[in-house]
Amino acid sequence: MLSKAELDKLRADLLVESTMRDVHLRLYSTWGTFSPREVDEGTDLLLRYIEVSETDDCLDLGCGYGPIGLTLAKLAPQGHTTLVDRDFIAVEYAQRNIQHNNITNADALLSNGFAQIRERQFDVIASNIPAKVGNEMLSLFLHDALQQLKPDGRLYVVTINGLRDYMKRNFKEVFGNYKKLKQGKNYTVAMAEKN
Repeated sequence: MLSKAELDKLRADLLVESTMRDVHLRLYSTWGTFSPREVDEGTDLLLRYIEVSETDDCLDLGCGYGPIGLTLAKLAPQGHTTLVDRDFIAVEYAQRNIQHNNITNADALLSNGFAQIRERQFDVIASNIPAKVGNEMLSLFLHDALQQLKPDGRLYVVTINGLRDYMKRNFKEVFGNYKKLKQGKNYTVAMAEKN
């Protein structure tokens, strides 16, 4: 049985310090969030290949505690970045991390996919898509992303390599285009554009 001190240590916030795209972030996380001790390999790979201008309005879909969205907010200081997740703990930590990193052009909201943000439009949507989200939810993500991207807006995703062909087929079906930006040992980064 764990002692009270050991349990208290497990309940304490974890601190992840990370530098991605020359953006240094101090991110707080907790057990139960995705990759609580470090920014995962897929997220790191995705952020290397996203093109963002200073004025872009961005969306981090399935934000977790916020490494993608906070990086996008810093790269697009004259735009606005929205972070959404269906997990209220993830949203709570993302909002706290926005404040801890003094980011004024971002907000974090509880939303299952696009359900709570239908009125917003984006230049860039980015997501580290969970391997087990299911075909139905992936279909909703792609169709909703197409509807909520501005003209010439871009959807960037990172997936495990096992989903690479599925994403290629579905990007081409929904968006009419697909571009593989990088295939690493475990993950693939891809992009589709709203024409």
